[in-house]
Amino acid sequence: MKESEEPLKEILGRIGKAKKVLAVSEVEKEIQKLEAHSAEPGFWDSQEEATKITTQIAELKKEVSGWNTIETKAEELLEMAKIVDEHDHEIIREIKERAEELRIDLDKQEFSMLFSGPYDKNNAILSIYAGSGGVDAQDWAEMLLRMYLKFAEKQDFKANILSISSGDEAGIKSVTVEITGKWAYGYLKSEAGVHRLVRLSPFDADHARHTSFTLVDVIPEIETSAQDIDERDLKVETFKASGHGGQGVNTTDSAVRITHIPTGLTVTCQKERSQLQNKTRAIKVLGSRLRLLEEKKAKKEISEIRGETLSAEWGNQIRSYVLHPYNMVKDHRTGIETSNTRSVLEGNIDKFIENFLRDSIARK
Repeated sequence: MKESEEPLKEILGRIGKAKKVLAVSEVEKEIQKLEAHSAEPGFWDSQEEATKITTQIAELKKEVSGWNTIETKAEELLEMAKIVDEHDHEIIREIKERAEELRIDLDKQEFSMLFSGPYDKNNAILSIYAGSGGVDAQDWAEMLLRMYLKFAEKQDFKANILSISSGDEAGIKSVTVEITGKWAYGYLKSEAGVHRLVRLSPFDADHARHTSFTLVDVIPEIETSAQDIDERDLKVETFKASGHGGQGVNTTDSAVRITHIPTGLTVTCQKERSQLQNKTRAIKVLGSRLRLLEEKKAKKEISEIRGETLSAEWGNQIRSYVLHPYNMVKDHRTGIETSNTRSVLEGNIDKFIENFLRDSIARK
């Protein structure tokens, strides 16, 4: 076997294993079944259902095409490597370069295999709560909000702030953000936990070093309907929207807070101008939380869906961000760290997420 053939055979072997694990052939059969259904008379009678199916077809095709495209290119390149003259160094060099490009593409494609959870493809509902640390913690909560909004932008996710509560002097006390996009929950579930910040406080007259804590909560958005929730179990309150952007939303009592009386779960939404729209969104989020709560009780596997509820204080942090006396961001679960704190706070958290997901797979 020629030297130029080895990396291509390795690539094809990895693709074969991945396609077997992902049951790509079964996915292709499902695509054919759905396409046949979409061609039936009356398919578009229900616009909503038809749109769901066509979207599903497009997503499944995208899932399969990535593997098939790399496989086809590798097979073609392997055939070229088999017939090329061993002394034709220029072509051999080109084959090796193209093989390396395929390997990089395959690495990216294999990353999607890390999303093995039942809700990993879903949108995410991310909440941030300032913990111990006073004004510094509230400022830290706003810094984290900015970091996640930047991350969502880089991933081409859409982020909508559903509710936000401003801090007393600066920052925010809490915020809930709906992040939509394929794999949004798969990416962001690793961020659930306590985040610790160490820095020289801009709110301290002595400019002393302060430690602040903020809790990040991430749940998947699960499709539910209002009929799944008994209105008699709900306490609905309305108030004026406030906070960042809230002043400009409206001056009427359109913001909605819904409390599910049996469980005590509370959801707030103030994004929309209409009270009805805010109520609809709030019920949607509440439905996701209630579904997860039911599954946790049934399976008793809390950590696999959301992680145990932690208090935002000493000893519970999943990641530390040190800005003084040195620069370092360290994930305490994986040991991954970087001194480029500015890049991390600008939303470049991919390395932490990927390593967390790989470690999670390895532990199973």
